[in-house]
Amino acid sequence: MEAELATLAMAGATTLVQQMATGGWERVRQRVASFLARRRGMADEEALEGELEVSRTDVMTAREEGDEDGVRGVTAAWQLRLRRLLREDPAAAAELQALLDELAPERQQVSVREVHNSISGGVQHGMVIQAGVVSGDLINRPSGGPHPG
Repeated sequence: MEAELATLAMAGATTLVQQMATGGWERVRQRVASFLARRRGMADEEALEGELEVSRTDVMTAREEGDEDGVRGVTAAWQLRLRRLLREDPAAAAELQALLDELAPERQQVSVREVHNSISGGVQHGMVIQAGVVSGDLINRPSGGPHPG
């Protein structure tokens, strides 16, 4: 059970940090603060919203500066906090999962594909793309060649 709670805490922290950069952040902040207040028996949702806003500021600053370690640090801090909460109150897992489903429903629609490429016949000088889905126009032209259109 500990592994499932750790995975849920990681998903919760990752989703929370991702949502910090979206237009719906205010609603997310309120929902998460409400969840934390109920589960911790705290009546001060406003203080929790303030903590979440500080984390958001840290994330936005780190992203502007290209500091991925900063973003990972905020994510790790929330992961630890959620993991402690779930360890102390395992019944919170169902509520956290429902909250994640509400905040990031597209998470469930993502499919993972395996892609296997093999290149044979010597050195390849052209473009190689490894992806499950490629969309848009791809134009293979020699470097320095004329730009089409």
